Amino acid sequence: MDQIRIALAQINPHQGQILANADRIRAARARAAMEGAHLLVTPEFSIAGYPPEDLVLKPAFVADCVKAIEALAAETADGGPGLVVGGPWRDGESLHNALYVLDGGRIIARRAKHELPNYGVFDDKRTFVPGPAPGPVAFRGVRLGLMICEDWWFPHVSETLAESGAEILIAINGSPFEVNKPYDRVDLAVARVVETGLPFVFLNQVCGQDELVFDGGSFGLNADRSLAFRLPLFEEAVATTDWTRRNAGWICAPSAIPPQMPPLEQTWRAMMLGLADYVNKNRFPGVVLGLSGGIDSAITAACAVDALGPDRVRAVMMPSPYTSAESLEDAAACAGLLGIAYDSIGIGPAMAAFGAMLAPVFEGRQADTTEENIQSRARGLTLMALSNKFGDMLLTTGNKSEMSVGYATLYGDMCGGYSVLKDLYKTRVFALSRWRNEVFPEGARGPRGPVMPLRVIEKPPSAELKPGQTDQDSLPPYDILDSILEGLVERERDVDGLVAEGHDRATVVRVWKMLDRAEYKRRQAPPGVKLGTRAFGRDRRYPLTNGYTGLIA
Repeated sequence: MDQIRIALAQINPHQGQILANADRIRAARARAAMEGAHLLVTPEFSIAGYPPEDLVLKPAFVADCVKAIEALAAETADGGPGLVVGGPWRDGESLHNALYVLDGGRIIARRAKHELPNYGVFDDKRTFVPGPAPGPVAFRGVRLGLMICEDWWFPHVSETLAESGAEILIAINGSPFEVNKPYDRVDLAVARVVETGLPFVFLNQVCGQDELVFDGGSFGLNADRSLAFRLPLFEEAVATTDWTRRNAGWICAPSAIPPQMPPLEQTWRAMMLGLADYVNKNRFPGVVLGLSGGIDSAITAACAVDALGPDRVRAVMMPSPYTSAESLEDAAACAGLLGIAYDSIGIGPAMAAFGAMLAPVFEGRQADTTEENIQSRARGLTLMALSNKFGDMLLTTGNKSEMSVGYATLYGDMCGGYSVLKDLYKTRVFALSRWRNEVFPEGARGPRGPVMPLRVIEKPPSAELKPGQTDQDSLPPYDILDSILEGLVERERDVDGLVAEGHDRATVVRVWKMLDRAEYKRRQAPPGVKLGTRAFGRDRRYPLTNGYTGLIA
């Protein structure tokens, strides 16, 4: 066979919906058949969605996955495209993360994932046993070097396939998004091509799965390291590629390459996809959020509208005696620009009721953060009541800077089911807000043009829990705070290292202490979109009871 047409299904699986995922694969195969494809390749664990976590510990789940794959295999007896499908494989006592090659009405080959990631958000070693280094699979006269995600990050797996006679390397993936990672993958793939002298195909799923976003961005490289094709980011796609055998090996015919996506647009699209899939796959009719007139709630509302449409977003202003006229105006203006439902529910009566209730036991004590937290919790209670009554999921609006240092109230502004800003530092919130006011993202359901008044971006941030309050009363300036946090969280720098980078020692020590003290709050925070290399939650796991200060002489 000197020509082969390989179709790639960059699909959005629904975790655990095995039959629906099988139907997605069938639909992609039908399209591939219409385009004359010989083979359709689907992503890692495509029959169930990746990562399956402890679902694979249920024997019935594994059996149902295999049963669905066997049904797909039987359908390949029609002479149409063969299939590569990802799913579990029980081999004796060993459970593998595997791929199945289906053709001619049967399963013609299986390959188990060899390298199991056990870092960051990954814990494959918890549930799976590694397979041996894979050998090629003979498919209709072509020797395919099939790998599963982590396998291609290590040179020895690709080299073993090449030495065993593989002609085309194909890696199926569940590779989570990080800013700029879509293009970093190409650089790594070039290394595999150089080492093996073989063309390389990277196929990724595209979906939101709890905190993780999978960005698609599948691509192929020829043996000369040229980029033959690239699929879109953050969109489902089925693409057919044409391969011809020449004396030097297989060559993929080039196709149009979409332009690179700037980092801010990558971030926004990831936030949109993560939120949309979380809301839709969990069957919420829409979302509700508090709209304070500040930048965090404004950008959260804008992202929700872009992800879900204005008719599925409800905003609530909850003024107190300390809420400024500017905030009232800005919240209403934001809602107007976005075209969303908007209510105003004052919390003054709740503040008065709690004040009266607690007056006997608080007698003789000065007002402090206790009364401020009561305001936040009154707002949280109000929003949760609306969520319960109407069924909409409550969105939290806190950013990573605030969550890092505990500038948030448990059972108050931390109430909610999901957070799109959870992994976004405040300085990035400012940058992203300016960007969204100027750019209309591809696939957005919101309005063209500005989504918030310029004053929302430019005014000093404030929780408005007491007269004249600003965030900088309690925190270092955000440019300094975020730089220190990036060092402590993303890079695990110590105090001396950050001081050597130019930071004030007392400020670094103060931020370190705030970061450590707030771990108990972050452990109770809702899930949110992972955007960078070290998101709070599955990515960064610290003990709640922790006496290490990093200040040992």
